[in-house]
Amino acid sequence: MLYSLKVAGPQTAASLAKKLSITAVAVRQMLGRLHESGLVGFEDSREGVGRPKRFWHLTDEGNRQFPDNHAGLTADLLASVAAVFGNEGLDRLISHREEATLSAYRQALAQFDTLSARTNELARIRSDEGYMAETSPMRDGGILFVENHCPICVAATACQKLCRSELEIFRAALGPDVEVRRVEHLLKGARRCAYSIKQTGLP
Repeated sequence: MLYSLKVAGPQTAASLAKKLSITAVAVRQMLGRLHESGLVGFEDSREGVGRPKRFWHLTDEGNRQFPDNHAGLTADLLASVAAVFGNEGLDRLISHREEATLSAYRQALAQFDTLSARTNELARIRSDEGYMAETSPMRDGGILFVENHCPICVAATACQKLCRSELEIFRAALGPDVEVRRVEHLLKGARRCAYSIKQTGLP
């Protein structure tokens, strides 16, 4: 249930019951226990006439149930690098990480011929790294690439160059004939990071 709320965002008990193929009564009982544990919260929203709908969401404690890649230590290390070696040293560190990550991604994606296949494989790799990534088709012919969790969020908040680095890695890994745009950004208040991916030449 926590995973479903993480991936799909706030939901009603009825929608959770349908998604998890269990009864709404069972869902409400589970949500009650999770609420008592501080893992979920809710907001009541009135949509037209009738009783307001209750939408459940993860709390900060609920979000902490997902991997964070030792985020606090990473943020401290980045701060130490900047303090000892300056911004130039930090840039070199991020560039080194970017080159190593890009090399691994390119090698993994090289066996796939289509953009859809490469993007799906990238989502699989990123999910293995803790990003809970998924893809879906867009109406304009592009692909929506979504990361529902950021295991380096604390570090990225402390050093936003990491986020810029991620975007450049995606662009380079998917190829020069591919346009990648970030359309949702966790650090700008969105609940996830999302990217629009299109083959060059598509409208």
